[in-house]
Amino acid sequence: MIYDFAAVGVGPFNLGLACLTHVIPDLNGIFLDKRPDFNWHPGMLLQDTTLQVPFMADHVTLADPTNPFSFLNYLKEQGRIYAFYIRENFKMLRNEYNQYCQWAIRQLPEVHFNTAVKRIDYDETTGLYLLQCTDATQGELLIKARKLVLGTGTVPYVPVICRELMTAAVHSANYLKHKHQLQSKRSITIVGSGQSAAEIYYDLLQDIDTYGYSLHWITRSPRFYPLEYSKLTLEMTSPEYVDYFYHLPSYKRDELLHRQKHLYKGINNDLIAAIFDTIYAKKLVADIDISLRTNADLCEAIYDPNAEDFRLTFFQEEQEKYYAHQTAGLVLATGYTSRIPDFMEPILHKIQLDEKGRYAVNRNYTIDQAGSIFVQNAELHTHGFVTPDLGMGCYRNAWIIREMLGREVYPIEQRIAFQQFAVSAGEETVPTQPHLI
Repeated sequence: MIYDFAAVGVGPFNLGLACLTHVIPDLNGIFLDKRPDFNWHPGMLLQDTTLQVPFMADHVTLADPTNPFSFLNYLKEQGRIYAFYIRENFKMLRNEYNQYCQWAIRQLPEVHFNTAVKRIDYDETTGLYLLQCTDATQGELLIKARKLVLGTGTVPYVPVICRELMTAAVHSANYLKHKHQLQSKRSITIVGSGQSAAEIYYDLLQDIDTYGYSLHWITRSPRFYPLEYSKLTLEMTSPEYVDYFYHLPSYKRDELLHRQKHLYKGINNDLIAAIFDTIYAKKLVADIDISLRTNADLCEAIYDPNAEDFRLTFFQEEQEKYYAHQTAGLVLATGYTSRIPDFMEPILHKIQLDEKGRYAVNRNYTIDQAGSIFVQNAELHTHGFVTPDLGMGCYRNAWIIREMLGREVYPIEQRIAFQQFAVSAGEETVPTQPHLI
């Protein structure tokens, strides 16, 4: 059998593609994932944590509100739609989102877990991609497809100086698995910034007076950035801003991403408030040992197995001073990074890379000249900070489907923002020296 496309990796974005293509009779795809089943960031499935986007950012609604794989349809089938309505919170719980994804997968026979892609070749004669796979039950498989969609996601990032410590340290991706072990230690330190670091700090803060550990959060950021969520800023998660960002020079895009981290890596305002209020309430009745420190760049990390201690050295960037910090438990909330999968090596000659070795992603989300290899959530440096946003998943998938079929199945919005991001052709004037006022 020859598939129109083979999608590798089943995260939220490729799962959204599966939901949207499931109802298209003339588009035949297969979805492959090496994991035994779907479990979305299981190490961070804390009881009360929510997504940072409204429930409408599900797999299908922003492309097709009538699609049977919508979150509201899921709630209706579970008998929870009125409870969700009464809850009056647009943001679904992270556990709820995970269960919603699993519900969708159970209805999608084209999605296959326990299937690891080992190698991808390209047959010039037939114009087909040949995926050599290992299936847990069927053994070796050969899958043929006309196009590829890479949704292999990101992997936990560990700073170079910490990589030899990971038998003792914990990355935030594995937090829940190690939570009880961490709470048995006399001190715990979280290094990093962003939502994950805040959620872990808040979670450990709940039991600090029960277990008696000291709790520290250290970040190199100049402050604990809230996620900016004003309406005019949200307009930047738009087709217009993707177009604007994409057409900037690459050096300018990299500069912008560095300055825009608080737009997609910030902390929910409610969580920042909850952390402060919890510390305030607990300090009224007990002298808990906590700290929060900014402007601190981790420059040395050593683990002493005899003392079972981490000895960390930080550089306070504003004061330009080094200081030492000792802790028994270490959590690295240092985020995630993209990498090119090993199975792509035989077809690397077909792939466009930029000067930094990253995918040179075309505006239509392809990474080859022929327009046959698409990527999901690998275009941060070309399409901007909206790349990992669940709310833009439908927009990207509608693009991919249109490119595959040569026709628009799901209407793709061209303009949704009230503001303009670029200088229009009619406004451009002859460059002059700026006047000093």
